[in-house]
Amino acid sequence: MPKMKTKSSTKKRFRLTGTGKVRANVAYKRHMLSNKTQKMKRKARGTMILSDADARIVKSYMPYG
Repeated sequence: MPKMKTKSSTKKRFRLTGTGKVRANVAYKRHMLSNKTQKMKRKARGTMILSDADARIVKSYMPYG
């Protein structure tokens, strides 16, 4: 059997932690930042761990992840 392919968009957007959780960037921090509160921009600074339901979908796109 040939190898399964990982979706290219998933490679660029997500990565797995050591325990197998999915880490992603936080949304809503690209433009119109003057309208967003300082608290929201501060919380969106780093990355976040996806919920179990979303992580299950992302993991289906990463067969070897």
